[in-house]
Amino acid sequence: MTDDPFEAGDDFLARQFEAHRGRLRAVAYRMLGSTSEADDAVQEAWIRLGRSGAGQIDNLAGWLTTVVGRICLDMLRSRRSRAEEPLDGTPSLAAAGAGPEQDALLADSVGVALLVVLDTLTPAERLAFVLHDLFGVPFEEVAAIVGRSPAAARQLASRARRRVRGAPEPEADLALQRRIVDAFLSASREGDFDGLLRVLDPDVVARTEGGVTAGARAVASGAMTYARFGPEGTAALVDGVPGVVVLADGRPLRALSFTFVRDRIAVIDIVLTPERVAQLDIRLL
Repeated sequence: MTDDPFEAGDDFLARQFEAHRGRLRAVAYRMLGSTSEADDAVQEAWIRLGRSGAGQIDNLAGWLTTVVGRICLDMLRSRRSRAEEPLDGTPSLAAAGAGPEQDALLADSVGVALLVVLDTLTPAERLAFVLHDLFGVPFEEVAAIVGRSPAAARQLASRARRRVRGAPEPEADLALQRRIVDAFLSASREGDFDGLLRVLDPDVVARTEGGVTAGARAVASGAMTYARFGPEGTAALVDGVPGVVVLADGRPLRALSFTFVRDRIAVIDIVLTPERVAQLDIRLL
């Protein structure tokens, strides 16, 4: 699929689609493990949008995510063997219309190790995990894409989550990670938005009990709220993982644990419930 979607069609619709392109490409890459295939999936979504009567779509973001999910699911199911899509330690970076630096950042944000683990999942498990756990798509919408009930979609994601959590972690550079945590805290306290962007992966995901925030700018905006905690936010090991705890009268009130990709924060798990925070193994640094 090589046609430029912005060479034809309504300019306003094209601008709307462009606003969602980055997120759609991130979803497709996590599903497919190939930037070129991810671009193909996004291109196909544009073609389908042009045929759909877009003026009748109330939630364009949700519609596009659903369409890209279904396209990726079909592409995964059509693969007779993963050998047709070699993963030899470096994901494919040959993406049409994308520069090598952008592709390298996208590949790093997922990580080869995660791609290998995702590749062991069934297409439905992979889609359920990627859409729900990484992008916060409700199970009701995931269920519609995979053709299952919401309860079955939840089970698919749960199985995938257990397998992903069992993946071996690469050897960590704790000294480097501590410096990144300190930079995150400093930028948050000082209201340094650009400083936060420097330590966050472009496709960083922040997860709480209430939902998921994706993308560096959105996560940085949320992190700016930590400025009000001032000195009460401090670096810590949270269940053995570098992160931040917010203290109240010397007791942990909230906890953030970070997953790193090289020298950036790729995932932030945030625990807000005091009962859950009390169950964590927290060691101040």
